[in-house]
Amino acid sequence: MTKNQLVMTWLEEMMALTKPDNVVWIDGSEAQLELLRQQSIADGEILKLDQEKLPGCYLHNTAHNDVARVEHRTFICSKHKKDAGPTNNWMAPAQAYEKVGKLFDGAMTGRTMYVIPFIMGPVGSPFSKVGIELSDSIYVVLNMAIMTRVGQCAIDQLGDSSDFVKCLHARKEIDEENRYIMHFPEDNTIWSVNSGYGGNVLLSKKCFALRIASFQGKNEGWLAEHMLILGLENPQGEVKYIAAAFPSACGKTNLAMLIPPEILKGYKVWTIGDDIAWLRIGEDGRLWAINPEAGFFGVAPGTSTKTNPNALATVQSDTIFTNVVLKDDNTVWWEGMDGEVPAHGIDWKGNEWTPASGTPGAHPNSRFTAPAKKCPCISPEWENPQGVPISALVFGGRRAKTAPLVYQAYDWAHGVFVGATMASETTAAASGAVGVVRRDPMAMLPFCGYHMGDYFAHWLEMGENIPNAPKIFHVNWFRLDQNGKFMWPGFGDNMRVLNWIIDRCDGKADAQETAIGYLPKAVDLNMEGLNLPAETVAELLIVDKAVWTAEVASQKEFFKTFEGHLPAEILKQLESLEARLDK
Repeated sequence: MTKNQLVMTWLEEMMALTKPDNVVWIDGSEAQLELLRQQSIADGEILKLDQEKLPGCYLHNTAHNDVARVEHRTFICSKHKKDAGPTNNWMAPAQAYEKVGKLFDGAMTGRTMYVIPFIMGPVGSPFSKVGIELSDSIYVVLNMAIMTRVGQCAIDQLGDSSDFVKCLHARKEIDEENRYIMHFPEDNTIWSVNSGYGGNVLLSKKCFALRIASFQGKNEGWLAEHMLILGLENPQGEVKYIAAAFPSACGKTNLAMLIPPEILKGYKVWTIGDDIAWLRIGEDGRLWAINPEAGFFGVAPGTSTKTNPNALATVQSDTIFTNVVLKDDNTVWWEGMDGEVPAHGIDWKGNEWTPASGTPGAHPNSRFTAPAKKCPCISPEWENPQGVPISALVFGGRRAKTAPLVYQAYDWAHGVFVGATMASETTAAASGAVGVVRRDPMAMLPFCGYHMGDYFAHWLEMGENIPNAPKIFHVNWFRLDQNGKFMWPGFGDNMRVLNWIIDRCDGKADAQETAIGYLPKAVDLNMEGLNLPAETVAELLIVDKAVWTAEVASQKEFFKTFEGHLPAEILKQLESLEARLDK
C-alpha cells in the first residue's frame, strides 16, 4: 500500500520483534471491514446485535481485569526525567524499549498483525497528522475505523514524509502485572501491551491525540487539548464557536451535544467534537480548531434521553458497545438508560443478570464507539479542513461553594491561570469523602506528554502570538445550596450561560468586576421561563471572600508540585488574586 521506505523499514523491524504469522494491511474499504467483522464474530470477540433494532451494531466484552485506562502503568519516556515532569510516570527510553521489548518479543506468534494507517483530523487538512497502528486485535481495527479515517487515504496523505506516529499494540496475555502504555515523545512512538481495553489500545485517542500531540504542539506552535468544540447558532443564523475543557464527570459530552430549552427558540448547538481539540493560529490571527477524531468513545451508563438525547440517537446504528448488558431480545442496556429495567439479561462479565443480582449489569466505565457523522447535531463544518474559529475558551469544574456559575478572565494570562488552577471536588458516592479538591489543570493532568510547568509556559507564549485571541471563561454547573441540592438546573439551560459568554465576546453583554474576574449581574443572564428565585440567582453569582482565601491557599499548595519550574507569570497571577481578595 505504500512505497514510503521509512514506514516499511519500521514495519519490518516490528514484524521481526513480534513475529506474526500473517500481516494484513487495512485499506479502509467496507468490504474488508465486513470480512473482519465476520471473522471476529466467528472468533467470539464480538457479538452481532439485532440488526433491525440496532443496524450495524455489535457487542464486545473485555477481560474482567481490563476495563479502564491504567494511569499507574502509563509512562512518558523522554530522554530526561525533568522533561516528563512531576505529574507523569517516567522511564528512560532505553530502559523502556528493553523492558517492554521483551514482552513484545514473539507476542504475535500464531496471530495476525493488522497494519492500520490512520489520519487524525479531516482528510487533506494542514492541521491533520498521520499515524500507523500495528495491532493483533480485530476489535482495535473495527474501533479505529470508527474513531479515525483509516486506510489508503492516510497512506496518500503521508506520502514519503517521516512525520507519522508509530503505534504498536499486542494483546499478549492481558496480564495486568505486565501491562504497559509507553509514550516516546521524542521518537513519535507509542507502545501498548497486555491490554484489550479501548482507552489503552486505540492509540489514536489519548495516547496520540493528547500525550504525543501536546509535545508536537509545543515544538510546532499549536495546542492539543482535552476540549469539546461546539458551534452556537443564534436565531439570526450566526454561528460562533467555543472550545471547553472539563475534568471527568462534569458533563463534557452532554454540553457538546446540548439541546436548548424550548424558551430559547431559534438557538441551536452544533457539535464539532466531544473530547479533543487541536488549535492553531490562523492567517487571520484568530485561533482555529479541528476535532482530530472521527467518532465518539463515550461512557454508556447515565446516557439517556434526559441527559443526552443526541448521544443516544447517535448510537442507534454502526456502533460497537463494550461491557454493557445484553438483553434477551439481542439489544443492549445500561444503568441510567430510558425505559424499564430489563427483567433478565447477560451482564458485562457474561453472567446471568436480573435487577435483584445486587451488582451493576453494565460496567461503570462501559463504552460505546460511534461515528460522529451519525450524531443528529453534528456540525456541517466538523470536517472543514481549516477548522472553525474559536471565540471563547471555557474551563469548568465541579465546585460546591467556590466558583460562581460563570466568570470571565481579565485577559489571556489570567485565563491561563484560571485553567491552571482548575479543580473538581469529590462526592461521597465517588470516594467516601466529600469536598476533596482534585486539581486538573486544563483537564490535562493525565494527558500532557511533557512537564506541566512547560505546558503552562507554552499556553502563555501562545497568547503572545495570537493577534485576535479568544476570551477565556470559567463555568460551574454544580454549585450546591445549604441542603446539598444543585442550584442550577444544567442540561439545556446551560445555553443561557453560553449566550452570555458569546455576547461578552461580541461586546454585547455587561459584567461586574470582581476579585476573580468579570461576573454577569443577575439581569445580564436570560432567566426567562426558569423558575429560579432571585436569591438563588444571586447566590449562584456570589464570590465568597473566605472561601476564595482558602482556595488561594489550596492553589499555593498545588503549585509547590512544580516548584522551580513554574512560569513567573503564574505566580504573579496568584499574588494578584490574593491582593484583590484582600482589598
